[in-house]
Amino acid sequence: MAAPTSTSRRRIGSMHILVIAVVGLALVGGTLRTFVAGTPDVATAATVFCGIFVQALPFLALGVVISGAVAAFVTPDRLARWVPRRPAAAILAAGVGGAALPGCECGSVPIARRLFGDGTVGAAALTFMLAAPAINPVVLVATAVAFPGEPAMVVARCVASLITAVVMGALWYRFGQPRWITRRMPRTPGQDGSRFTVFSEAARHDFLQAASYLVIGAAAAAALHVLVPSWVFEHLAGHLLLGIAVMAALAVILALCSEADAFVAASLSMLPLLPRLVFLVVGPAVDIKLFAMQAGMFGRAFAIRFAPVTFVVATLTATCVGLLVVGNR
Repeated sequence: MAAPTSTSRRRIGSMHILVIAVVGLALVGGTLRTFVAGTPDVATAATVFCGIFVQALPFLALGVVISGAVAAFVTPDRLARWVPRRPAAAILAAGVGGAALPGCECGSVPIARRLFGDGTVGAAALTFMLAAPAINPVVLVATAVAFPGEPAMVVARCVASLITAVVMGALWYRFGQPRWITRRMPRTPGQDGSRFTVFSEAARHDFLQAASYLVIGAAAAAALHVLVPSWVFEHLAGHLLLGIAVMAALAVILALCSEADAFVAASLSMLPLLPRLVFLVVGPAVDIKLFAMQAGMFGRAFAIRFAPVTFVVATLTATCVGLLVVGNR
């Protein structure tokens, strides 16, 4: 009997790593608790991290469940049949229709790629890709919870994100070139299985992706509270344009999930609302992970043209809408 080869051995997956990490943290929990309690800065950072994570997790879980259901029950062919033939109507319908399909941006890119086609269909697909993760009910409710007493932030985020999506769809219809799309449509894991298999695979993938970026974002926000001197935030608060530029760049670098980014933005209460609004509009439209996903799904020629233009449009739109809705406070 032949000995089992290395390829037949069980591989260590993400679940194994998670279990190992949980067991390891449980073993050193007492030591960590003592260290945190005796170090004020670390205690502050831990409080901020836990506050953001605990607040955002229910919305994250709800979002991935809905996105899994969309992957299982709403086929791309059915979505394509709903797109009007007139370009303006198709782009606007795709933007507004994004509100009906909750999910994070990680899921909207593959759906947009499956929908993508020539002319109007392609423009509508890209509009949907930008609108769905930014104006869906889960994201808007999370924003309202993160900013209690500030309904203007919810309105401004919805309006600015929708305008960004529609403008980018119109720009693609007018100036986009099919030759920039150099990648074929990827195969979705589990797409030939049962609906439950598709649902579970999509939900698991989105949760692991989004939760990992939530941890990174919460840790970054906690670090900003502790490591960055207060005079830096005071300087940014006193220079509105600089604050907008910094928060737009931070949104690209942190690459947060749209279902949790509002809680990170709300934690930066030392900054005015306008720069934080820019952070919320830019993040779901363009960031590091989205650039990588777009390059993988559509091709590098598409990504290096689409992402920078999206960044400029999102920043300018959020700034203009923010000045009208929330002012410079």
